This record gives sequence, structure tokens and C-alpha cells, in this order.
Amino acid sequence: MLSEDFKVRFYETDALGHVNNTVIPGWIETGRLPIFEFFGEMSPETQSLIVARLEVDYLFPIYFGSPVTVNTYVTRMGGSSFDITTEVWQKDKQCAKGKSVLVYFDYQKECSVKLPQDIRERLATITHREHPLDA
Repeated sequence: MLSEDFKVRFYETDALGHVNNTVIPGWIETGRLPIFEFFGEMSPETQSLIVARLEVDYLFPIYFGSPVTVNTYVTRMGGSSFDITTEVWQKDKQCAKGKSVLVYFDYQKECSVKLPQDIRERLATITHREHPLDA
């Protein structure tokens, strides 16, 4: 599992004093960035990842003044795609949960391609002990 701590910045809050809903997808994106490094340089001439889907469940408000922890892990691997779950925590409470579907994509052929075995093995190291990997 990948984990990163963030300070809530004042400008990320809204008039009600909690983090605006548009901020959470940005934290989810930042949490999954290390995974993109597994795939090498991103370029329209190569195969790389595309984000095919992003879901966010907003469970509790997040407030300015306390840091948040973003935990990211792989929950499913298919032939050419995989799912990532992201949890956003503040003060020992899970406040948001996201699911991203990423697809390995060939930009020249404009189609998905099978995940290479070495990448699959690296992705399998980013799981959560309480949430086993779905095949």
C-alpha cells in the first residue's frame, strides 16, 4: 500500500469550512502517481496508462487544520486494466474513498493491451492486507 500525508490548505475549503468536493479527486490522483512510474516514460508513441473511470464516495467532511492521509492500493487486476482504491483519512476516520480504473493503452494502435508480467508483479506488491487482490 502507498501512503502519503497532506496538509489541508485554507484555499481548499469552502464557505462551510470543509474541504471542497473538487479537491478529493486531486488527492486521489496524487496518491496514484507512483504507480505510473512502473510504466516508464509517458508518450503518445508508447504504451502507457489511461484513467478510464474515477468514482468518489464522500463519507465525512474534511476540515482545515488537521492533516489527511491518503492510502492507495491495487484491488483488482484484469488482462489490460486494474483497479486502484484510495482512502482519505483525517483524525483516524475514513472521510472519502475512491476507485480508479486504469487501462494499459497503446497510443499508436488506439487500443488496450495486455499488462506485462513484470508490471503485474510490481502492481501485486501494492495491495492492502485487509483487502485481498481480486483476479
